[in-house]
Amino acid sequence: MSAYSIRSAKAEDVARLVQVEIEAGQLFHSVQMPLVAGDEPDPEVLAAAVDAGRAWVAVTEGAVAGYISAEVLDDNAHIAQVSVAPEHAGRRIGQRLIDHVEAWGRRDGRAATTLTTFRDVPWNEPYYRRLGYRILDDDEVGPALARVMEHEAMLPGLDASRRCAMVKTNPGPGWSRLRDAGRSGYPDRS
Repeated sequence: MSAYSIRSAKAEDVARLVQVEIEAGQLFHSVQMPLVAGDEPDPEVLAAAVDAGRAWVAVTEGAVAGYISAEVLDDNAHIAQVSVAPEHAGRRIGQRLIDHVEAWGRRDGRAATTLTTFRDVPWNEPYYRRLGYRILDDDEVGPALARVMEHEAMLPGLDASRRCAMVKTNPGPGWSRLRDAGRSGYPDRS
């Protein structure tokens, strides 16, 4: 078994990130989601994440095996995309990348890490639940995350009724802000 390391993504990685996401997406054919399987990521969006320092790659023997991109939404770390090349699946690379973004959020004092995903796809909601995430109630979804979900609902193959937002609170000084913020789940900014 090869060893994997995580590093910041570089501009020269963008073409491989596109390729990894396309390859990983083929698994959606197995759950009758051909439009999702056929989706191709926008290289400019990936390049912007790389340039902003919000994309990381798992590397083995000099080759990119998977990647994750993140952003900050509603003052939380947010996983925008995580993909692992099929030939590297089953080796906990995705989990290590997710752990990396959670740590990135904690270092920045973020109360939680969020993501959006499919409720009924085995490597989506059930997987994230095993990693400690829970589904957010509608009244817990912050405004920026709600905009992401509205945008996703307009994309081909993304049935909004099959999607959910999830959260994992970060243990540490900032997590109580999320817990104590009331129904919205987000700190009061007034």
